[in-house]
Amino acid sequence: MPVTSVTHPSNPAPASFEIKSAQLPLVALLLKTADWDLLAADLLQQFGPEGENPDFFDHDPLVLDFSPLPTDSPVQDLKPLLQTLRACCLVAVAARGASDAWMQAALAVGLVEAPLDLQRARPAQVLTEPVAQPLVTQAPAAVSGSTTLVIDKPLRSGQKIYARGADLVVLAMVNQGAEVVADGNIHVYAPLRGKAMAGASGNTQARIFSLCLEPELISIAGVYRTSENPLAADIQGKPAQVRLSDDGQDKLLFEALNS
Repeated sequence: MPVTSVTHPSNPAPASFEIKSAQLPLVALLLKTADWDLLAADLLQQFGPEGENPDFFDHDPLVLDFSPLPTDSPVQDLKPLLQTLRACCLVAVAARGASDAWMQAALAVGLVEAPLDLQRARPAQVLTEPVAQPLVTQAPAAVSGSTTLVIDKPLRSGQKIYARGADLVVLAMVNQGAEVVADGNIHVYAPLRGKAMAGASGNTQARIFSLCLEPELISIAGVYRTSENPLAADIQGKPAQVRLSDDGQDKLLFEALNS
């Protein structure tokens, strides 16, 4: 929500701080069960210190989405779930889609209520066959009135870049554990081995380009795919682009950039 600064003529703004609106890319955990033991086991197996992807998250902010949870699920203490998320380097900051009782439980542990229209992260449908469509020649749509943020140095693990209201161009390697986010398109003229999230504010026309595509995670407008689903041989480690399908479905298309 935009924050408007109001200053009384007799009370000038303090020099020690300033409050501005902020738009941050968030991941969402869609709760399908209230069995915290089962959920903890699954989360730790994937993202815990001894799990399959222990460095996948780096204290990323997270929204708890209660909308998939059965409406008759009894309310439980959320503290054990928050502890599990912290063990997976995830920090729950908000909740949405919850009943009044569940929302009260969320507020009691310090979470805030997020609007229902907050962009939801959705797993992409996995394509069983590589896309063999020709490369589109026209320039992809960008954020209206956007500028371009250019990064000319390699991004190391733990570094994050967010091009708010703009396209992002990276001229050096995006290493594993690094994260690049843009409201528009993302161009990486080097190996892309970290996380890349284009269209972070919901722009479904955004695209991701790389001269060597081998990412940990790819996302466009909240539709994502992780490295657990290997890319096709003609895409993995090759020049390629990523875009959403034109049929309105949650499907990422991976296309080779052939010379």
